[in-house]
Amino acid sequence: MASPENQTCYECGSRLKGRVDKKFCSDQCRVTFNNKIKREENRVMNHINNILRKNRNILLKLNPQGKSRISRERMNEAGFNFTYFTSVYTTKEGAKYYYCYDQGYLPIEKDQCLLVVRKNFTI
Repeated sequence: MASPENQTCYECGSRLKGRVDKKFCSDQCRVTFNNKIKREENRVMNHINNILRKNRNILLKLNPQGKSRISRERMNEAGFNFTYFTSVYTTKEGAKYYYCYDQGYLPIEKDQCLLVVRKNFTI
């Protein structure tokens, strides 16, 4: 175990006083250090959440009546990203509805999509 004289703060490098197992000189250094570690993880999650939010807003804009038919091309032109969605609902017949929160779409024939709103969406 390291002696207290050789210990330095993980964040700022200042010499530590007190307990042998101490890692930080202050709460501020501890918080700053842990925020740096989580920053990359949070950046990835924020990026994905932004894509999901954008997808939902596009579906809202393209589907003002709550149920409509639209081409995939038009969705692409609006910036919709088909890779990201929050859930998939499969009917008994095998049809797959893809949802971005409460807004969804069902791919149908000839590059068309049926846009829908999940009525029983609960928080």
